[in-house]
Amino acid sequence: MDAFVAEFVGTSLLLAMGSGVVANVVLNKTKGQNSGWIVITTAWALGVFIGVVVAGPYSGAHLNPAVSIALAITGDFPWGDVPSYVFAQVLGAMFGSGISWIVYKDHFDATDDQGLKFAPFATAPAIRNYSSNLISEIVGTSVLIIVILYSTEPILQDGNNTPIGLGSLGALPVAFLVWVIGLSLGGTTGYAINPARDLGPRIMHQILPIRGKGTSDWAYSWVPILGPIIGASLAAGIYLLLGVGGMV
Repeated sequence: MDAFVAEFVGTSLLLAMGSGVVANVVLNKTKGQNSGWIVITTAWALGVFIGVVVAGPYSGAHLNPAVSIALAITGDFPWGDVPSYVFAQVLGAMFGSGISWIVYKDHFDATDDQGLKFAPFATAPAIRNYSSNLISEIVGTSVLIIVILYSTEPILQDGNNTPIGLGSLGALPVAFLVWVIGLSLGGTTGYAINPARDLGPRIMHQILPIRGKGTSDWAYSWVPILGPIIGASLAAGIYLLLGVGGMV
C-alpha cells in the first residue's frame, strides 16, 4: 500500500458506497427504493468515512482532486504529486462506480427511466442553469476546503513533514462535514464537490453496456470539474490571505 494505491482504494470505496446508495434509492425493485435524500446524503458521508479510514495512514486520504489542489496551493502538499493523486482518484472513482453497477445490474435492467439509470454515476442539476450550477459547486467545495484547512494542519509533524491531508482530521469529522454539505447545499446540483467523483463514473456510464441507457450529459460535465477546482482555489486563497497558513 503506497500513496497511489491508497488513493485508488479509498476513492473506490467512496464511490462504491455513493453510487450504490443512489442506485438503491432510485432504481426499480430495490429494497431501498424511494427512501430519499437523507439516505443518500448519509451513505455518501459514511462512504467518505470508510475511504478516509483505509487511505488516511498511507496517502492522507484526499480522495478528491480539489483537496489535493488546495493543499498544494497552501504549500502543504507537493505540486509534483498532484497529477498522480488525481489519476488514482479518477481511476478509483471509475472502479467503485463500476462495482455498484455490477451489484445492481438487475435493477438497472428493470428500470426504464434513462435519467434514473444515469443518477448513480454522475451529478445533474435540479434546474439547469450553468451559472447557478457553477456557483453551487464553488460554494459547496469552498465550505469543504475551508473547514478542512481550519480544522487541522495538513502536515504530520514527524520530522519529515509528511502530508496527511484529510487523514489529519480523523475520519468521522470529515464524514460529518460532507454530510452537512449534502443536506444543506446539495439540493441544487447533487454536490459533486469532487471532480474525480463525477468524471470517473461519468466515463463509466459512457462505456459500460447499460441496457437502455441515455446520454452521459457531457454538456454539463465541466461544471462538477471546474466548480470544485475554483472553490478549492478560493478557499485556499482565503486561508492564505488571512494569514492562518503562516501561523501554524
